[in-house]
Amino acid sequence: MSGEASRAGRKGPGRLGLLLRRPREAQNRLIVISLAVVLLVLGVASGYWILLRAAYLLLALLPLAWLWAQASTWKLELQVERQPDRLQMGQDVSTTVQVRNLSSLPKLALEIEDPTNMPGAQAKAVLSVPGRGVVSWQQAVPCKRRGLYTFGPVRVSGGDPFGLFRARATFGERWKVLVYPAPEELPYLSLPPAYLASQGPRHRPTPQVTPNVAGVREHQPGDPLNRIHWLSTARLGRLMVKTFDVHPASDLWLVLDLEAAVHAGQGEDSTEEYVVRIACSLAHKLLMAGLRVGYLAQGQDLTVLTPSRGPKHYERLMEALAVLRADGHRPLEEVLQEQARIFGRQSILIVVTPSTREEWVSVLQTLHQYGVQAAVVLLDAGTFGAREAALIPYTALVAADILTYLVRRGDDLAVALGPGGASERYWVQQPGPRR
Repeated sequence: MSGEASRAGRKGPGRLGLLLRRPREAQNRLIVISLAVVLLVLGVASGYWILLRAAYLLLALLPLAWLWAQASTWKLELQVERQPDRLQMGQDVSTTVQVRNLSSLPKLALEIEDPTNMPGAQAKAVLSVPGRGVVSWQQAVPCKRRGLYTFGPVRVSGGDPFGLFRARATFGERWKVLVYPAPEELPYLSLPPAYLASQGPRHRPTPQVTPNVAGVREHQPGDPLNRIHWLSTARLGRLMVKTFDVHPASDLWLVLDLEAAVHAGQGEDSTEEYVVRIACSLAHKLLMAGLRVGYLAQGQDLTVLTPSRGPKHYERLMEALAVLRADGHRPLEEVLQEQARIFGRQSILIVVTPSTREEWVSVLQTLHQYGVQAAVVLLDAGTFGAREAALIPYTALVAADILTYLVRRGDDLAVALGPGGASERYWVQQPGPRR
């Protein structure tokens, strides 16, 4: 009995439902044809010629309406301009569509649609173009979420005045836009201070050629020609050579945990989006400070960006974060163990994870024995809807004397990644953030 009821509940919508689901034009054509047939039958049966003529007029209306609809998209030219193809969340993609009518007949009520998978975007307009005329349409689409999105090709559709037919045409090609996450200010962030550039002596002379030029001195026998500073030589009238120093900055690595099983939440309130926000803000702050930043994330594929600095490296990091998905199957401890060889001595790892396990904490302790420093941004998965909270790994991190920032859903990152969000034990033993 229950099986029969279940099958009955899965029946289709019926003939009337299927009819109503048809396009409006198809419904109108069916009505016209049905009415023409009824008038034709009544005219033949009754002998009234007016009914027959009315039926003939309705049937003749169909090919005329079809020709009218087809003519609405004939002799049209469209030029589509879009910019930019890379931008940050909160900025707009600008689209300009120029419609040119090459016919002497006007095009009435043309529907212009620029299809896109951008969330919340509806790029549509209705235009009328006079004969031999040009009409432009501009649209600004706000980019509210990071990711890779597509626009186009532009679809143009027109119909007849009776709503019986529609003609459609496409113009242009599909266009891609990459939306970067937007960084947030982290004014109170502090990291393990042992090997940062601002700790200890800032310059140490070296006879080797490095990217850091400390000054100039007079040329001495044996100095290579490629060290001559020609501007100083021309100004002083004697050979001057460049001197170099060693910048004691360590390499910093952003290590993101993308194991799908440890993430929770949906949309903007998911641990995945918080990982992206945190990583983007950290990368922006550290690179603006002139530090070398690397990137390691294991999703479906392993992504490794060797430590570097500068705007181009920041753009590469943003490209990786824009399309990041927490869809990996490898736990964080395995990723750290397998990739430990790429971390140099005196490197600093900044691990961003919502994992509630403590095995990866032991791996960080092992790396510390080889001279690798660590800081952890721990997302409290329990506040994002996960069954377990971050108590176990947080306790293990504090016991291991590892700087830990605890971030909960809804937290202000500027506050959470500061003294108020860091593990209390760290702030008792280590100096506060530099202001």
